[in-house]
Amino acid sequence: MTDTPNYITPAGYQRIADEVEFLSRKERPRVVQEVQDAAAQGDRSENAEYIYGKKRLREIDRRLNFLGLRLRNVQVVDPAKQKGDRVFFGATVDLEDDEGALSTWHIVGEDEVDLERRHISWRSPLGRALLKKTVDDTMAVRRPDGATLEYTVLAVRYG
Repeated sequence: MTDTPNYITPAGYQRIADEVEFLSRKERPRVVQEVQDAAAQGDRSENAEYIYGKKRLREIDRRLNFLGLRLRNVQVVDPAKQKGDRVFFGATVDLEDDEGALSTWHIVGEDEVDLERRHISWRSPLGRALLKKTVDDTMAVRRPDGATLEYTVLAVRYG
C-alpha cells in the first residue's frame, strides 16, 4: 500500500461498507450452504455445483480482502462540509473547454469513479489539474491520446 491517503466521500464509504456487509452476511453464508449441499451428493471431482461453489467462495473471499485493504487507510471527506471557491476533493466543477463545450465533473475518490455520472478521481489527470484552481483559472490537460485540451473553471460547488 502507498502512504498517500485514500480519500472517499461518505456515500462512497457507505457503498463499500454495504458491499462488505452483503458479501459477509448474506452471499458467503448462502454459497457455503450450497457447497455443503453439493458435497453431500458424493463425488466432488465431477460435481459441477461443488466446483463452481468453491470457485465462487474464493471470489467472495478475494473481494472481501480487497475491500478490507481499500478501507484500511480510508479518509472520509464530506463535501457538504467544504466551502469556498477553490477546487478540493469533493468539489463539483463546471468547466468550459477550448472549443466552448461545457461539462460538469465531481471530484471523488478512486473507488467512486463513474464516468457516466461524471465522477472522476482526484488522482486522474483532469482531477489533479483541477485541484486548487478557482473560478476563471485555465489549465491544460493532456489526454491519453496525447492531445492537450485547455479548460477554464466556470464554477465550484460543494455539497
